[in-house]
Amino acid sequence: MKLYGYWRSSSSWRVRIALGLKGVAFDNVPVALLKAEHTADAHRAKNPMAQVPVLELPDGTCLVQSVAILEWLEETHPTPPLLPTSPRDRAHVRALVEVINSGIQPLQNMATLKQVRAYAGADDKAWSKLFLDRGLQALQDLARPRAGRYLCGDDVTLADCFLVPQLYGARRFGADLAAIPLLLDVEARLKELQAVQEADVSRQPDAQPEG
Repeated sequence: MKLYGYWRSSSSWRVRIALGLKGVAFDNVPVALLKAEHTADAHRAKNPMAQVPVLELPDGTCLVQSVAILEWLEETHPTPPLLPTSPRDRAHVRALVEVINSGIQPLQNMATLKQVRAYAGADDKAWSKLFLDRGLQALQDLARPRAGRYLCGDDVTLADCFLVPQLYGARRFGADLAAIPLLLDVEARLKELQAVQEADVSRQPDAQPEG
């Protein structure tokens, strides 16, 4: 299968982590967002939203949206599981996922920030930091009662696949990291895992110098 993504796209990064944790081989196909390759007709044919990631299966089927891709991956490659066994804990993990996926990440998305600058004339970095700080604090508060080595207990879950890319983004936008020690502790443990290391932005074929 092929993963169309961008090295610094947090949505692509989530999928890379999960594929690595599951031991699923894939071809990494870079899509240069800064060159607008995602808006080309060939890419729109795979994802009409003109976004990454896209996971193209061997039969040509294209899966889009990182949550949908990870749910598909969990259903088709159940070992090791990235969702807990109890319905209560599965709902909790999905809630953690959605705090990041719906409540935090879209507000630092490249397309969103472009519109903030264009329509409001605002400092997009300061605007994004405001929502990052609020969202990460809420994420930590939600995770705290059931956190262990990872966000939900002592096993890696889908929520952890979302955490590492989100904290990378938090650093880029100057979020208040001192306020989220629990999240940083979990991140440090996740970064000990080979799959997380291999999914890191620095290891991607299209990675660019930070700056």
